[in-house]
Amino acid sequence: MTSTLQPAETAEAAQRPGRWLALGVLVLAVLLVAVDATVLGLATPYISEDLKPSGTQLLWIGDVYSFVIAGLLVSMGSLGDRIGRKRILLVGATAFGTISVFNAYATTPEMMIVARALLGVAGATLMPATLALIRNLFHDPRERSLAVGIWGATASAGTAVGPIVGGFLLEHFWWGSVFLINLPVMAVLVLVGIRLLPESRTANPGPWDLVSVVLSLVGIVGVVYAVKEAAAHGFAWGPAAAGLLGVAALYGFVRRQLTLDAPLLDMRLFRNRGFSGAVLADLLTILGLSGLVFFLSQYLQLVQGRGPFEAGLAELPAAIGAVAAGLLAGRAARRFSVRAVVSGGLAAIGLALAALTVIGQSTGYPLLGAALLVVGVGAGLSFTVTADVILSSVPKEHAGSASAVSETAYELGAALGIAVLGSIVTGVYSEFTGPAGTPAAAHESLGGAVEAAGSMPAHTSAVMLDAARASFVDGLALAAGAGAAVLLAAAVAAWFMFRGQWGQPSRPGPGRP
Repeated sequence: MTSTLQPAETAEAAQRPGRWLALGVLVLAVLLVAVDATVLGLATPYISEDLKPSGTQLLWIGDVYSFVIAGLLVSMGSLGDRIGRKRILLVGATAFGTISVFNAYATTPEMMIVARALLGVAGATLMPATLALIRNLFHDPRERSLAVGIWGATASAGTAVGPIVGGFLLEHFWWGSVFLINLPVMAVLVLVGIRLLPESRTANPGPWDLVSVVLSLVGIVGVVYAVKEAAAHGFAWGPAAAGLLGVAALYGFVRRQLTLDAPLLDMRLFRNRGFSGAVLADLLTILGLSGLVFFLSQYLQLVQGRGPFEAGLAELPAAIGAVAAGLLAGRAARRFSVRAVVSGGLAAIGLALAALTVIGQSTGYPLLGAALLVVGVGAGLSFTVTADVILSSVPKEHAGSASAVSETAYELGAALGIAVLGSIVTGVYSEFTGPAGTPAAAHESLGGAVEAAGSMPAHTSAVMLDAARASFVDGLALAAGAGAAVLLAAAVAAWFMFRGQWGQPSRPGPGRP
């Protein structure tokens, strides 16, 4: 097997034997993260009932993972470039599986939040390493485009497998079991990866700058925390101070990268319009989607009365659409251009979210299923092509850092989406007017209202639940409208930022400038 440590992209390297088997190991890591992200949404009502978190704590359980992983992705991607991407992937996968056990056995909201934060530390090692290894395994642009499509399709498949397997487990076991499904995937990944994955690292990368690591973490977490708190509670001096500290830390981070001989992140990458456009598109797409996705499982279970397994099946069209579109995205970008595919995908998601603004308590599944299918197709097209653009825009020695920037945009968008759009849902919901005797806990979350209803008289509980569900749906519809506006604006921005971009390899063709 030819070593990826050698800089020359020889014909032998381009035809590396076993590269497709190695890709199979990499997509297991993607599956690990995707399954974990989806099962949390299904398990939220059960976590709420058992651990009794407040509304704010429930949001922290949902987004602290994204906060931490967003703050550390660049650092871990750069570390992988230095110590070896295979090594950091296998260590991270082992830690991810181990910490999943702590998530499963958390007994208080505070323990759950800490466990999710630690999982974010482990998760930060996985995604940049997988994309960077793909960049170093596949030197032929067409093969790399297909490999990225398979990578993205696996992530989408994980979003389908997660709810279905998680729903089955929730109906037969306690909520912690949904986190334990990470263990067998992690075991296979590590044992097979040791044998199949080639090691790759950057030659003479320079030292890993710990000051930059701290500045990156403090900057991103501080800014996101400030946005989250402002969205949930309005202006307050504490979060404002955290936001200012975050902005100052990010400014210091950028200045420091420009002066270091071996920066943690080469800021010159952002001079490439395609790279910057892909990062921005990813961030805005996830921002517009994540708040809705986080609350969709609660809607299906607590409003429409579906069981966890049925709720998981109901979300399947999104994954099916994303898998199919992801596998075809590279070919579409070569035929129709990058900007047509990305902008079209984002616009499709925006229109699907706009259709969900008419959602009600008794909305039929045809509308929900069709909207989810369109969301999946749009996301599969957009994410696959932007990932390919990011990898193609940088030399392979910067693959870890570039992949980390891409995943940082994804996780940052998820954190901001849950914080902002999730706070819209929570804010609208908390104002519902219940009958006399409605406990304060019922206003914290819909799960809290369902639990409180069990200790109230039958007629009073029915009235209270009807009001709570109606208010929750109003908030969900409003969040869908906000998400639609974000996605349609992102589609317009992508149309201009990807001007002249074509799928790799670029060939003259009809209509090209």
